[in-house]
Amino acid sequence: MTHTHAFWLAGRQATGDTAVEVTSPWDGHVVGTVSVPSDAQVDEAVAAAHAVRDEFAATPAHIRAAVLDHVSRRLRERTEEIARLISAENGKPLKWARGEVGRAVSVFRFAAEEARRFNGGEAQRLDTDPAGQGRLAITRRFPKGAVLGIAPFNFPLNLCAHKIAPAIAAGVPIILKPAPATPLSALMIGELLAEAEAEGESQAGTKLPSGAWSILPVANDRMPALVQDDRLPVISFTGSEKVGFSIMDSVPRKHCTLELGGNGAAVVLADYASDEDLDWAASRIATFSNYQGGQSCISVQLVIADASVYDRLVPRIIAAVEAQVTGDPSDEATDVGPLVSEDAAERVEAWVDEAVEAGARLLTGGKRDGASYAPTVLADVPTDVTLYCEEVFGPVLTLRKVDGEAAAFTAVNESKYGLQAGVFTHDLRTAFRAHRALEVGGVIIGDVPSYRADQMPYGGVKQSGVGREGVKFAMEDYTYERVMVLTGLNL
Repeated sequence: MTHTHAFWLAGRQATGDTAVEVTSPWDGHVVGTVSVPSDAQVDEAVAAAHAVRDEFAATPAHIRAAVLDHVSRRLRERTEEIARLISAENGKPLKWARGEVGRAVSVFRFAAEEARRFNGGEAQRLDTDPAGQGRLAITRRFPKGAVLGIAPFNFPLNLCAHKIAPAIAAGVPIILKPAPATPLSALMIGELLAEAEAEGESQAGTKLPSGAWSILPVANDRMPALVQDDRLPVISFTGSEKVGFSIMDSVPRKHCTLELGGNGAAVVLADYASDEDLDWAASRIATFSNYQGGQSCISVQLVIADASVYDRLVPRIIAAVEAQVTGDPSDEATDVGPLVSEDAAERVEAWVDEAVEAGARLLTGGKRDGASYAPTVLADVPTDVTLYCEEVFGPVLTLRKVDGEAAAFTAVNESKYGLQAGVFTHDLRTAFRAHRALEVGGVIIGDVPSYRADQMPYGGVKQSGVGREGVKFAMEDYTYERVMVLTGLNL
């Protein structure tokens, strides 16, 4: 039997009157049972976050940094245990789950570093004009208010880390709502935060103020009340385009950061033509169209290849995709596990079937087994079918042949999304043209669009969202500049 996991209310463990089971997408076994907070407990957490704003903002940097350092260290020490937890609740193969823990280790380490140097202030002389003689401006950043962080299921540890760690680093209270399908990884972060605070209190008599953070596993139908709460003026959401923009539309006066979907394109240009080049491109495309079961907003969904290399590239991609090992996510050899649910797999199946009926050629895959969908490659996909236009969020790859660089870049920009794109080229001039021409938040040269370093600015344009994540950039997003002008100085 599994025990019931408490949630975290204003930094302490608490239980509610109801509980939900978390089940494995692979075989349906119960991974854990999670206590669900009542409405009164949610209100208590929000009230605590609102009340502690000034105190948390004034908490010394060394205290915030010590807590973040502790979480980073303990994540590293407990990597195997946490990776198995991620794999069990999410269906992610162990090799990818371990990678996710490693990224979360880095996120908390980056946050500890930023906590120590953030808000040092910037001085600006104002005596550049006569009216400013004797005056000096000092600009610092201060919290906009408590943050509501809403995280998705596909990276149940690291995307929660990207909400919590920057908030603590900046001294901003946060209420985190994890995805209902994968709350256990988020609750693990709470365990390590509480552990860090207990250690700090015993050693130095210091800890984060009560109310600085809460982790509340509530159902999605309870999210609108949190979104509308005036005590949470900042919303950081990662998830679907539809939900994200509906949140922004419902609270037009709040500050919203939305990290939404994409249909990442990998562009293979004419100069990327040697056998070694094409083998590398095919390997990376096959791996990152299928990692996480394709459930990543920057997974490769579309390959746009120059006509001069297309016919040599396609068989390489098919062979590399067919070499992906599918099956039990707890098996060390597995590359591709199940999707998060059977409903998700059925949706992918329906989109592929629709494309084939409209004239697309199925080159490999196209089979569903429960929540699993076989790695799939299609060509000649009509550009008006759902599979081509929307984010698949599954292990499906579409191939498209174009003539020349300009046509390739145009094909990328036709999408309503604009998160990241990968461009396989050796030409530095082409790289800079891609950087200028592609309407995306990130351009990855010589690799797939699926690369993300957790310290870099990350986010999209168009329907892929607004704002940027990445620890430093999220801290800036949670805060605003306030200027102080000193008068009567002899500069």
